[in-house]
This record gives sequence, structure tokens and C-alpha cells, in this order.
Amino acid sequence: MRWRGAWTTIVSALTILLLAVGIWHAATKDTAGDPVRAAGRPGSASAAARPPSDPADPSAVYATVGGSPTGSALPTGFLGLSFEYGALQVYTGAEPAALDPVFVQLLRNLGQPLVLRIGGNSTDATWWPVRGVSRPPGVSYALTPAWIASARALVNELDAKLIVGLNLAAARPRLSAAEADALVQGIGAGHIAALELGNEPDVYALFPWYRGRRGPVYARSSSYGPAAFTQEARSVGALLPSLPLAGPATAKLPWLAGVPALAAAEPRLRVVTVHRYALQGCLSDASSPAYPSIDNLLSDRSSAGLAQALAPYVALAHARGLSFRVDELNSAALAGCLGRAGVSDTFASALWMLDALFNLASVGVDGVNVHSLPGAGYELFTFSRDVRGWHAFVHPDYYAMLLFAQAFPAGARLLPVHAPAGPVKVWGTLAPDGHTRVALINKSPVPQRVELQLPAALGPAEVEWLRAPGAGARSGVTLGGQSFGAQTTTGALPGPGRLAPVPQLLGWYTIRVPAYSAALLTH
Repeated sequence: MRWRGAWTTIVSALTILLLAVGIWHAATKDTAGDPVRAAGRPGSASAAARPPSDPADPSAVYATVGGSPTGSALPTGFLGLSFEYGALQVYTGAEPAALDPVFVQLLRNLGQPLVLRIGGNSTDATWWPVRGVSRPPGVSYALTPAWIASARALVNELDAKLIVGLNLAAARPRLSAAEADALVQGIGAGHIAALELGNEPDVYALFPWYRGRRGPVYARSSSYGPAAFTQEARSVGALLPSLPLAGPATAKLPWLAGVPALAAAEPRLRVVTVHRYALQGCLSDASSPAYPSIDNLLSDRSSAGLAQALAPYVALAHARGLSFRVDELNSAALAGCLGRAGVSDTFASALWMLDALFNLASVGVDGVNVHSLPGAGYELFTFSRDVRGWHAFVHPDYYAMLLFAQAFPAGARLLPVHAPAGPVKVWGTLAPDGHTRVALINKSPVPQRVELQLPAALGPAEVEWLRAPGAGARSGVTLGGQSFGAQTTTGALPGPGRLAPVPQLLGWYTIRVPAYSAALLTH
């Protein structure tokens, strides 16, 4: 009798369990058209085990996030921005005592402390005027005490640090030193992360420094290479303030093989820097994978490929105790073609940005500065001012940066992800606060149902969506249902993001990711 009673109890329990599974599975199918109720996530490389409730479904993406973190913790200051010298006061305003509060808040939203890089093409076109010395012919911008005051006010307000570019193209070491002295003394050594030597010296012989009466003038001859740069860096470095140096700030990768020699010649080199753009802004050959189109931008070549190409150089830097920073990043550029309208300013670029940042972190890059320039196709925000005050239109890429900052906070580590290759990307992190966060990016034009397994998942998770009307949308972007709208006068989203609960069964979550969207699931 005891065995019969126990058997009856076991059968009843199994029946209830199977019934519950059936109800749950039917419910997830019923919510397939509702992305908030039925969320979505995908992944990386190898097929994951299927949830116990679901038979083989070829239309679904099965992803498993592991519980043991891999790699190093994300460094403080990983996510930063890059500005040209002449653009800084366009963003801050010309009054150091009354900085543009919208700009300040937009930077503050990304988390502190920030590492800002000032440089770009303007590095080698800028100088600090020295009495009795004529302006070099390739210089078109002069630093002033007012500019220094604006930079100082900004870093004080944000408790930020700067990587500042020094003019190397002029080949006037004492002018480079005078510029460095003015920046360090005026801004404060405590706010200078590094002094960067020149801008893209590897193309000094390819692109004109300026145009003279007889045509283009190049900063260096065609024989200029890593060895010559190393020798020059050593001679200029001897005249600079005793602060860390950054370089070689190259446009291409081959020069990075010379980092060991550069570090040996200049022991103050602490940050290896390089610039990366996914596509070539001026390219006219539509058949090229580097042609600036939405499809090419969303390809794996533009995100995973961009990062993997850097991996050996990251290892090279780390082996010598140096940090590695992509201190100029964006979607498309080449010479004077700064982004491509209809590509760089769209929601597709935001999806690329999110995936690219994760990929760069995954290969050990220590920091990234997203470049923004007023009027460029890839600028992050557009400012205006009237009698009522400052206003800004926030472009799609910035929303992606906000989501990345939430998904991968400082100190967090990546979690291993097993998922099939495809347009849906899954990135998992474990943060110091104990939360597991999973970013899901659907780069395809169709919704994707994802079956996601998390480690030791107990209870529901919450999902926050990054969405827009379409891949080509330039406006209408929302994060957690919130938007900066057509303009913001505060730089802050109007309210907290809306989070939707996502139920789970035996550690599995069923989520439908809408076409061209991304989401952050937090557990």
C-alpha cells in the first residue's frame, strides 16, 4: 500500500510538471508577436543544447551563456569619445564658466570617469603660438587661453582625463613641447592621461599636410617609416613634460609591428593607439566589402573582423605592459569623406556600434574613443543655441553607446556564449554587482525567436529594448521606450527605461527579437 501510494504521488507530480511545461510552451508561442512579452537573444559560435520543453525547431536560435567569466575585467574608462581641437568649443560653448549643460549631461550619461581624446586631423594643424616664431605653413588652428579654460572646465566638471594630440607633422620639436607645456599647465597634469605624438604618421606621405602655391605639400617623404617615427618620437619626447605618452596613432595596422622598438626607444610610451573605421567613406565601388552601405556595415567583417585584425597587436602591447586603445573609431571615413549619409547616421550604425564595442572588448582592447565631429555623417549629436538655451539632436549611435555602458560596466567580465553563427549576436557579462547581463543584437530584416539559457537562472529576468522604425531610420530611436526626441534641452532621457519581465523555465528564456533591434536582458 505504501508503494502504491508513493507511485500515485509520483505520477501525479509528473503529470502536473508536464502540464505546466505544456502551458508555458504554448504561452511563449502565443506571445510570439509581442517582443516585450516574448523577448529575444542570439549568439556566437557553437550550437547550444535545446530547452527541455522544445522539440527541434530549425527556425529558432538556441544560445547558452556560461557561468565562468573569461578574459580580464573591463577597465575603467573603456568607453570614451574623441573630438577635434576646433570642435571642442562647438560642443562646450565659448564660455568656460557656462558650459553647454546638454553636452555635459550627454557625456555624464556614459559613466565616469571618462577618457576623452582631443586630436584627429586637427592635431597636425594646431599649435600654441610662440612669441617670435612664425606659424608653420600647415597650421590653421591656434590654441588660446579661452580654449584651455574650456577644456579645463569640462574635465573638472566630469572628472575626466584627456589624451591630447601634439603636432608632429610640423617637424618642430620645440613647438610640440610648447604646445604640451601649455596644455599640461593650463588643464592640469592630473587630468592628462597621455600626450599623443602626431596623428596617423603612417600616412604623412600619402595625404597632403597642406596645399601650397605649387600644389600639395606632404609632411614627410615616401621613405618615412616606423624606424624614422621612433627616432623622432624619442627626440620630441625628451622635450615634453614627464607624463605618459601615447602613439603611434596609426591609420593602418602594419606600423603596429614596430611597437616593441618604439617602447624600447621611448620608455614613457604607455598607451598604444590606433584608428579604426569599418568602411571607407569615399569609396565608389559598390562591389567592394568596404563600400559604405548598410549591408556592409552590418556584416561580420565590419565588427568581428575589425576586432580580430587587432588581436595580435593587442597581445603585443600587453606583453610589454602597455595598454591598447582604439582612440578614434567610427563607421566610415577616408581622407575628407567623414561618414556616409544614409549609412553612418542611421539605426544600422547603432547596431554596428554596439556589436563592434563588444568585439573590441573581447580581444582585449583597453579603451575605445568614438569620434564625433560637427557636420560629419557619423557625429553623435548636433547642437544649436537660441535665446532659450542649448538644444541637441541625438543621433542613433549614441543610444548604442548608452546600452553598451549598461551592458558592460567597468569591472565586468565577458561570459562564454555558445550559439550558431548568424545575424543574431549574443554577448554575456557578469558585473561586480553580481548581475548577469546579456545583450542581443538582431542585424537581420526578420524577427528571430531565441531560446536562451543562463547559468543558475532562478526567477524572471528583465529586458530593455533598443529599437527604431527600421535599419535606415535616422530618428525615432528608443531605449527602454524612452527617447531624446527631435531635440533635448537637458541631455537626459525623460524617465527611467521601461523594463519588461521575461519568465523562465528550468533556466531557459524564450524571446522574440524584432528585426533590426537590440535588447539587454538582466538577471
